[in-house]
Amino acid sequence: MAGRWWNGIWGRLGRRDVWLTREVRWKVVARAGDSENGRVLRWEFDTEADALAMVKRLLAVDAGGQ
Repeated sequence: MAGRWWNGIWGRLGRRDVWLTREVRWKVVARAGDSENGRVLRWEFDTEADALAMVKRLLAVDAGGQ
């Protein structure tokens, strides 16, 4: 969390909270099939290099069947 603020008012009706967050994760999403019935797989990585390595692996598997 990078920051958190509130308006200083107690009570559920008047209180306002604001959070500032930063996520530094790379996400790879792969779908096999159509958008309604396809199978979706997801991975998260800490670095862009690791995420791109997974993309290359997925593309290599698909290329083998062509």
